[in-house]
Amino acid sequence: MSKFDIKDILANYDKNNLTIATVCSHSSLQIFNGAKKEGFNTIGIAVGEKRKFYDAFPLAKPDEFIIVDNYKEIFSLTDELAEKNSIIIPHGSFVEYLGPKNFLNLELPTFGNRNVLMWESDRNKEREWLEGSNLTMPMEIKNPKDIDIPVIVKYHGAKGGKGFFIAKTYEEFKQRIDKNKSFTIQEFVLGTRYYLHYFYSPIRENAYKLSKGSLQLLSMDRRDETTIDEVQRLGSIQELEEIGIHPTFVVTGNIPIVIRESLLPKVFSMGERVVEKSLKLFGGIIGSFCLETVVTETLDFKVFEISARIVAGTNPYASGSPYSEYIQNNLSTGRRIAQEIKFAAKHDILHEILS
Repeated sequence: MSKFDIKDILANYDKNNLTIATVCSHSSLQIFNGAKKEGFNTIGIAVGEKRKFYDAFPLAKPDEFIIVDNYKEIFSLTDELAEKNSIIIPHGSFVEYLGPKNFLNLELPTFGNRNVLMWESDRNKEREWLEGSNLTMPMEIKNPKDIDIPVIVKYHGAKGGKGFFIAKTYEEFKQRIDKNKSFTIQEFVLGTRYYLHYFYSPIRENAYKLSKGSLQLLSMDRRDETTIDEVQRLGSIQELEEIGIHPTFVVTGNIPIVIRESLLPKVFSMGERVVEKSLKLFGGIIGSFCLETVVTETLDFKVFEISARIVAGTNPYASGSPYSEYIQNNLSTGRRIAQEIKFAAKHDILHEILS
C-alpha cells in the first residue's frame, strides 16, 4: 500500500500523550468533541483562514490550529504532526480534496485501513465489493444507449452528490454528461433512503460478533438534497424538465431517522457481510462506515454506495442517537473513534487499527 511502515512511526510516539488531528471540515466538530471527552489533545488543520466559528463551540474547538493554504501543503506538516504524536482521522472532505492516491502516501498514522480507499473511490471496484458481499445493488447500465428506464448518473469520488443527474433516455444523458469525468449509470430505485452508520472493531468483541472483532450500529440519517427534495413544489419533474429545470442532488444537510425495528436483523446482516468480504479483499474495513440504501415497498434493501469512514450523516448525533444510547450514553461516532484509539493504545495494539 505504501512505502513507509506505520509501526516504525509509532515506535517514536508517546502512547500516553496522543493527539487527534483532522481537517477542519465535514465532521470535525464531533471528532474534536469526542476526542476531548476521551482525554485526547486535538489539532485542527485549517485550509485557508483560521475557522473563527469554532469559537462559538468551545467543547468542539481544537486545542491547536495549524493553517495551510491548500490541501497539498499538509504533506509539509508530517514531521511537526508526528512530533506531537498525532493520529489522523480521515473524513469525506479530507480524503476527497487531498485525493485518495495522495492520502495513501501521507506518512502519518491514520485511523482505519487505507487500502479501502481504492475500493471505495472506484465505483467498479465498489460494486465488486458490495455484490461480492451478496448485497442487492441497483441494476447497472453499461451502455448509455441502453437507457430505457429512469437512471441516476453518478461521477466517481465523494463530492456530496455534486453533478449527479437523472436521465430517462439516451438523448437526456448526452445533453448532461461531462465526458471528462468517470461515471456510472444505475437504475433509479423508488423507495425510502436510509444511510446506515456502522462501526467495526477488529480488536473488541463486545458487540455483534463477527469472525474477527465485532460490529455496532451507531445511527442513521437521510440526506437533504437540493434541488430534488424541493423541486416538486414548482410542479412535476417532467414539467420542469420541459422548460430546462433539472433536479440536482447536492447534499446540504442531514436528517435524523430511525428504521422500523423489524428491519434491524437485515441491517446487521448487511454490515456483517460487507466487513467479512473486506477482510478477504484488503484486510478489512476498520472503524466507521456507512451503507447508503433504499428500502423498497416490499421492505427489501438496495445498497447503492458505501462510504468507508465517518460520514457527515453522523453529525446530528453529537450526544448520541436512538441506537448508540443502547450502547452508552452520549456516544457519538467521533467519540467512538477516540475510544477505539484509547483502547488500542492501552493494550499496545495501535498498529491493528491504524495504517
